[in-house]
Amino acid sequence: MSAGRVIRVLHIARYRSAAAERKLELLAAERDLKLFLVRPAVWEDEYGRVQLRPQVPGCQVLTVPMVGRPADPHRALYRTLTFGIQAAKPDVIHAEEEPDSLAALQVALARNIFAPRARLVLHTWQNVNRPKRPHVRAVIRLAFGQAQAVLCATDEALRVLRELGYRGPSAVILPTGVDTRLFRPASRPLPEGSFTVGYAGRLAPKKGVDTLLDALSRLPAGVRLRVVGDGPARPQLQELAGRLGVGNRVEWGPPLPADRMVEAFAGFDVLVLPSRTTRVWKEQFGRVLVEAMACKVPVVGSDSGAIPEVIGDAGLVFPEGDAEALAACLRRLVESPGLRRELAERGYARAVALYSQERVAAQTAAFYRRLLDL
Repeated sequence: MSAGRVIRVLHIARYRSAAAERKLELLAAERDLKLFLVRPAVWEDEYGRVQLRPQVPGCQVLTVPMVGRPADPHRALYRTLTFGIQAAKPDVIHAEEEPDSLAALQVALARNIFAPRARLVLHTWQNVNRPKRPHVRAVIRLAFGQAQAVLCATDEALRVLRELGYRGPSAVILPTGVDTRLFRPASRPLPEGSFTVGYAGRLAPKKGVDTLLDALSRLPAGVRLRVVGDGPARPQLQELAGRLGVGNRVEWGPPLPADRMVEAFAGFDVLVLPSRTTRVWKEQFGRVLVEAMACKVPVVGSDSGAIPEVIGDAGLVFPEGDAEALAACLRRLVESPGLRRELAERGYARAVALYSQERVAAQTAAFYRRLLDL
């Protein structure tokens, strides 16, 4: 790439909050990048409908309605043929879409027609090489044939990408990191003599909250659990808590938007992510872990999927589904305020160094430059 050249980037993404969009603001602030954003005007999932910001500082934004649910990563389409490519005249089209998605094919087609020289970059979270039907395998082959690069959220996703046969440029770079302006350590101390275990996320069998309830029943009565989230397994989990004799030690709260999760973290002595692998799924990342780490909340996670990779040496890891091992981890933290403080500091340092939006934006910008130098 010649010195002084400005790289024009058309970024296509379905971010659901201003915290997620922080990466784009940082990319737009790079002197050699000019950023154009295509995104849906509305985010909608089982928790409700959210109107997204019409503008992102530094970016030219085109909002596009979607056909299908924005939360569906595989079958939803953008209601556009051009994606604003003719106006953007991009050097790079970065679509944060899975290679086996219809949207990825849609973007690839638009690029072939309107900007065939632009480099197409896709993104994948998939860390399980699941059995695929013939039409899905065909979509993957077409996407791989069109993409000049595929970025991966984790090391496991990169392994699966190679298993699927992609041999082009790739790197492990998160789509979005944690906004450390929003997720930051709380100033208020927790009450003396209390210990609150926190869980935040969907209430579904694969999330392993039943293991967490079982572990709670093995701990002293002063240890309590606060659940932030909802999902189809909630009635069964509440029934299980009653059968285990811990119903009066569990507080069930609704899911919270990102800008209110800091309040929840401020009330946790530790956050637990007890995910359990299934035949077709394992934890792809565990964003709640890095958000808690950025707030200096110690974390404990199972060994499902990317959780050990995310936690590193900044928390405790237990074998998934093993309630006694989880209880032992929590018992250590209850009995050792010093260990809690040490893990909180390690987690904070790790979140800032590896998972902050600043880090992700810098990695992404560097990848664009390398890609255009190939």
